[in-house]
Amino acid sequence: MSKPLRILVPVKRVVDFQIKPRVNKALTGIETSGVKFSINPFDDIAVEETVRIKEKHGSLVEHTQAVSIGHQKAQDVLRNCLAKGIDSVSLVDCKDMELEPLAVAKVLKNIVEKQNINLVIMGKQAIDDDFNNTGQMLAGLLKWPQATNAAKVEVLAEEGAVKVTREIDGGEETVRASLPLVITTDLRLNTPRYVGLPNLMKAKKKPIEKLTLEKDFADVDTTPRLEILSVQEPEPKEPGIKVDSVDELVQKLKDAKVL
Repeated sequence: MSKPLRILVPVKRVVDFQIKPRVNKALTGIETSGVKFSINPFDDIAVEETVRIKEKHGSLVEHTQAVSIGHQKAQDVLRNCLAKGIDSVSLVDCKDMELEPLAVAKVLKNIVEKQNINLVIMGKQAIDDDFNNTGQMLAGLLKWPQATNAAKVEVLAEEGAVKVTREIDGGEETVRASLPLVITTDLRLNTPRYVGLPNLMKAKKKPIEKLTLEKDFADVDTTPRLEILSVQEPEPKEPGIKVDSVDELVQKLKDAKVL
């Protein structure tokens, strides 16, 4: 590989996946007060894959960096990344502003160019908004190739390329691309490792680079393009019923005008 790998891993702090989200009283979004937060599961997979590449290829990986764009409280997520083996972390403080995917992609593009990143590994989507398009937008802005929904990643060191296997309807698709590259991760790529207390304690002593949207990314247009009119709970499903015969089932289907 002509150039060593410099990997960026964007991570997001979201409501923990084990908690059932509730709509707030104002119907403007999800209730966030008094609930547990953690790293976005897809991003956790991206962190794990980055650390595995670093462990497998050693000197081929020059630097790994995780970045979170959001609230100051995302520091705990970043320290978790350090504990797993990421070299450095950065926090872009957005105060209480929720950035849309295009704005996030623009900020990430700025970071990629400043840090000379040549590989971005990120979760395919965040479980809070489920947009699933930040990675694609980032690749478009950078004019880089992209490999989305990765189920397997193989770095071809001698060729200066990466081979990615993607799960598609009815099977798998394998793509190959030269660096620089954007990869988005799917759930089956790996199982993130457990972080022990000793590593977490060590991570607390490591620095977190703190940036602000207003000062460090003043030239980046983060103007919202979407307006949330209302957020509502899904309609509850009607309970199912049991029928005693095929004839009764057919009649029920006819009554529902399915047949």
